[in-house]
Amino acid sequence: MNSEEPSPNGAAEGNLSQMTRMFSVKLPDGSVREVEPGTTPQDVAAAIGPGLAKAALAARVNGELRDLKRPFEEDAELALITAKDEAEALELARHDYAHVLAEAVQNLFPGTQITFGPATEDGFYYDFAPKDRPFTEEDLPAIEAEMRRVIARDEPLVREVWTRDQVRDFFVQQGESFKAEWVMELPEHETITMYRSGNWLDLCRGPHLASTGKLDPNAFKLTRVSGAYWRGDQKNAMLSRIYGTGWLNKKQLDAHLLRLEEAAKRDHRKIGQEMDLFHLQSEAQGSVFWHPKGYIIWRQLEAYMRRKLDEAGYREVKTPQLMDARQWEASGHWGKYRENMFVVPDEVPNTEQQGPVISGEADLMALKPMNCPAHVLIFRQGIKSYRDLPIRMAEMGVCHRNEPHGALHGILRVRQFTQDDAHIFCREDQLVEEVRLFCDLLDAVYSDLGFPSYAIKLALRPEQRYGSDEMWDKAEQDLREAVRAAGRDGQEYGWEELPGEGAFYSPKLEFHLTDAIGRTWQVGTIQADYVLPERLDATYVAEDGQRHRPVMLHRAILGSFERFIGILIEHHAGRFPLWLAPVQAVVATIVSDANGYAEEVAAMLRSVGLRAEADLRNEKINYKVREHSLAKVPYLLVIGKREAEERTVALRPLGTDARQEVVGLEALVSRLGQEAVPPDLRGG
Repeated sequence: MNSEEPSPNGAAEGNLSQMTRMFSVKLPDGSVREVEPGTTPQDVAAAIGPGLAKAALAARVNGELRDLKRPFEEDAELALITAKDEAEALELARHDYAHVLAEAVQNLFPGTQITFGPATEDGFYYDFAPKDRPFTEEDLPAIEAEMRRVIARDEPLVREVWTRDQVRDFFVQQGESFKAEWVMELPEHETITMYRSGNWLDLCRGPHLASTGKLDPNAFKLTRVSGAYWRGDQKNAMLSRIYGTGWLNKKQLDAHLLRLEEAAKRDHRKIGQEMDLFHLQSEAQGSVFWHPKGYIIWRQLEAYMRRKLDEAGYREVKTPQLMDARQWEASGHWGKYRENMFVVPDEVPNTEQQGPVISGEADLMALKPMNCPAHVLIFRQGIKSYRDLPIRMAEMGVCHRNEPHGALHGILRVRQFTQDDAHIFCREDQLVEEVRLFCDLLDAVYSDLGFPSYAIKLALRPEQRYGSDEMWDKAEQDLREAVRAAGRDGQEYGWEELPGEGAFYSPKLEFHLTDAIGRTWQVGTIQADYVLPERLDATYVAEDGQRHRPVMLHRAILGSFERFIGILIEHHAGRFPLWLAPVQAVVATIVSDANGYAEEVAAMLRSVGLRAEADLRNEKINYKVREHSLAKVPYLLVIGKREAEERTVALRPLGTDARQEVVGLEALVSRLGQEAVPPDLRGG
């Protein structure tokens, strides 16, 4: 927001009054520097050396990320952030790109109101309320050019502390109703900061880089425009959201754009259509219509998972789709998850009660969004002894979640999905070993499916949660110890803790896969839950003869079949390993004289378990080769008159670099039969 408004506190925070006591600043190497009040991290960087002063982007002070120019307020531990700290540097840069975007838009389109613009996983966005018309993608080149002019001016980004009323009055005066509304909802005594870039101001917590010139003007690109409701509520005003991607340098941007280009080629929706695997349509938004070829992949994956679970000592169950809403109230899901549940009937009977509480007379049912409460009900059937534990209960459970329409994305984000779900009921002394066994199982599955490495994150307690702090302390520590016991807390597993990212009933370990083009996907999870067994009264008889609560481990490896198949499609670009491919081999004839032999070859392949077809159409062989290559058939077996006479085939593997080879029929059948065996069934 452009303004000549002076800072309400009279100056930027660097001009604070001098204090008498020196501050001790401890650096990562253990050395300590005594500094005067008013000293900033930038001053410390300059004292260490000009190279560090130039490279420093921000500072971590007592664990908090801060601006370089924000003075120390007490004794502190200091770590200077440079481009080598890529994750933090990227988040800072993307935050700054969002601010530069907002300033550029208001320069070009006076009267546009600003709202919010966070950093995202690979870029940033900002939501605007345009004065005259929604923005379009035709506006983006001009906005990009203005952003580069803002960056070139190299304006310092100055942090200023304002009061809530001052911020409101300022934005009201500027005609910024959205910001004026938002600031009055912040806690009255919270420190509120504005950031100034020249004459432009925005409400922001920060931190920021020292100036706009710290950004690379050639390392960002605006990508698209969409609509977004103010505060995510469709009852509110529609805004224009401008997305961009931002990086530390042009090399990183170019690499990202290349990944986007490759990702577009691998889009599971495009490949799914080309291979005739599935389709989606408005008559069942958020649900998948699986075609025969697509369902072959599903069945192969499901059969594989069942074999792995059977081998690991799981017992499979099947639970109802519809359950009484009072059960969901008891579990806590009704209070935390109601808006994402499909309820029958979809209206709560008239009642004077407010909030999520259900009338005792209500005949309300809900489609299950998850399987865990139903598994507790099975566990409660009959008395369980400590000798019965652990009980590993698995279900290929169909679940429904009322995801917003705008969040749906192919088969990666749907409303109806099937989880490879399981719950382990165990004693506290068994928890670490059960998590270790789960990690071993997960290792084997991911390796078999083409993901030999993964990262592990520990998602810690959210602000809104059930259970006591003691429960959460224990559950989080249990998972830390389990990861250490499993030998998976090293750098090779990308170990990281994520504050506030846990479920409302438990912390969780998340397992993140990296695909063929470097994207990460969070799929597997295991959660240590002390809350749900208490809320749903699950007990076992311990060795002392008393009733005790089991620990409930919620776990999944694939996450959901729909999403994981989508990931597999994009990871393999549709070129599935032979055991998963819907059609594994096509026998294609060059001349009609070879038709009989081609049918014999296809029959022999089917006899050893391959999904093989014969293409006897009166078409040129180049046409057949192209068609089956587009369908991603792993092997094309070309047969002419000579091959029929010599009982051979010309084998053409899928791929532009693959070479055709002539192979005897019996040797070929044996070779492909062995290759098509699922990895868990292969000998040796």
